[in-house]
Amino acid sequence: MNDDKQPPQQPQGNPWMKNLMIWAGILLAVLFFVQVAGGGGSAPAGNSIGYSDFLQKVEDGSVKNAVITKEYIQGELSNGQRYRTYAPQDPQIIDRLKQQGVAFSAEPEPQTSVWLILLYQSLPFLLMIGIAIFVMRQMQKNAGSGAMGFGKSKAKMLTEKHGRVTFDDVAGIDEAREELQEIVDFLKDPSKFARLGGKIPKGALLVGSPGTGKTLLARAIAGEANVPFFTISGSDFVEMFVGVGASRVRDMFEQAKKNAPCIVFIDEIDAVGRHRGAGLGNGNDEREQTLNQLLVEMDGFEANEGIIIIAATNRPDVLDPALLRPGRFDRQVVVPRPDIEGREKILAVHMKKLPLAPDVDARTIARGTPGFSGADLANLANEAALLAARKGKRLVAMKEFEEAKDKVMMGAERKSMVMTEDEKKATAYHEAGHALVSLHVPGCDPLHKVTIIPRGRALGVTWNLPERDRYSMNMKQMKARLALSFGGRIAEQLIYGEDELNTGASNDIQQATDLARAMVMEYGMSEKLGWLRYRDNQDEVFLGHSVARTQSISGETAKLIDQEVRRLVEEGEATARKVLTEHLDELHSLAAALLEYETLSGEEAKKAIKGEDIGREDPSKRHPALPVTGTSIPTTRRPRGGIGGPAPQGA
Repeated sequence: MNDDKQPPQQPQGNPWMKNLMIWAGILLAVLFFVQVAGGGGSAPAGNSIGYSDFLQKVEDGSVKNAVITKEYIQGELSNGQRYRTYAPQDPQIIDRLKQQGVAFSAEPEPQTSVWLILLYQSLPFLLMIGIAIFVMRQMQKNAGSGAMGFGKSKAKMLTEKHGRVTFDDVAGIDEAREELQEIVDFLKDPSKFARLGGKIPKGALLVGSPGTGKTLLARAIAGEANVPFFTISGSDFVEMFVGVGASRVRDMFEQAKKNAPCIVFIDEIDAVGRHRGAGLGNGNDEREQTLNQLLVEMDGFEANEGIIIIAATNRPDVLDPALLRPGRFDRQVVVPRPDIEGREKILAVHMKKLPLAPDVDARTIARGTPGFSGADLANLANEAALLAARKGKRLVAMKEFEEAKDKVMMGAERKSMVMTEDEKKATAYHEAGHALVSLHVPGCDPLHKVTIIPRGRALGVTWNLPERDRYSMNMKQMKARLALSFGGRIAEQLIYGEDELNTGASNDIQQATDLARAMVMEYGMSEKLGWLRYRDNQDEVFLGHSVARTQSISGETAKLIDQEVRRLVEEGEATARKVLTEHLDELHSLAAALLEYETLSGEEAKKAIKGEDIGREDPSKRHPALPVTGTSIPTTRRPRGGIGGPAPQGA
């Protein structure tokens, strides 16, 4: 796409309505002509009288003259008045007029034009032919979306000059950008690569988690390359009729050949490119035929020179192997989640559109958002701007970014939710137990924030964030996470007793069980079971035996797996119990601080367990302190958020 400035095009009206108005005008003109031509002139002048009165006036000698036509008798009376009357078929009228000496004459019947007769007879046929022509023109003009356009491609050619996205707008994924920059350079100067024998890649597959910027990269390619750019979704090929998708693939490549060199972007290609023969029964014939046609068009007997296919998916594991081989998709470009440097660059891109206060630091925000994708960071900046606007501020300050980060990570505060004092105390001890374990067990991520304000579906949240980006976890960190999971349940048990346990720790127990089972069955962290994988990808049950296979586990092995999972869970529980028992005074202090302030940062929590003033001077953030002695709590509770925080890869 070039940068030539063109005046904005005025929006055009609906062509259907325009043509319909033209034909309606023609029809009204014809009807008006027929009405005028068939009217035979104006009605005769004079006062209308009845035929019996006319005969009476003839007998009285009051009629001076008469003009007889087929329908009327009109003329002049003796007093000078004009008259007219309807003339029935009266054969004696001539004799009466003669007897009374009335001067009379007759006018012949007007002859109807031959052309008018032909028009009368042909008008219905002309109307039918006009409607047929109108319908056929519309079907030809809108073949891609009309009733006869099932097999037409729905690919759209990007020609907009406004809203242009370039590689300058893509940040945090430098490696993926460099891979695609080479394709753009090839399109701009093919001779640079051709003289060394290099050939342009036929396809590039963008692989990455949702929100990492795959579609944004494709839009940047459209903004950088001065070639036509077609975009289509994988679901646009799939229809209920067999063969329609294949026809659309053929039509799309025909359009691309006419505009070569060009780029075709297929978003969510896994909708049409899934593994063939993987469904229950005979599979999906329409989808498989569409995929077969796509394979042939990309690399078959006929070469498609100058057509580059760029596709995006977040499920590369379900794609057909024939689609991924060299010659079709020559490159698989991984679009990962950005690291801290990438997050800072992405935030800088989005912050350029916001009026920022001097205290806003993109580096600090990037450090506190590990695991965020580009879409998450865009949402974070937007939420901060909305919060500032809601408060009536003219600048977006760091405080709004912190509140927006908490909202995105932990959910919106449910300030309208009314909790009893007993529930507040129980929630405070639960979250204080999580926080205290994270502060005393080696391997836990640093404590970021702990709150007893309900957020999302949780009554309280303890949030731990790693000091830097993490791509794997070791056994020490996983065992620490197991202990962290049981901090809330153990704290409630120590304060309220065994009989007052409630359902609030259900989410913590689920996280701990899943992690322990993954350690045993997937990560080889059990000495008794060894370095064997006992669980394949169970999410894809439709991929066939060549891709996913269910492991057959004997009864003794399954029993040993359960024993090892139980051992890891019980070790985590014992670690949490030991920490909270040894630091019971700190548990009371931290719970009291939570009841007073409701939300504490990691540094404030450390000061609270040491009995130091956390340094808040704003009295609006303080709440009346409540006694922290044991009190009974309800036995039915909503699940709490427990140990919040982004899970690293592999955890």
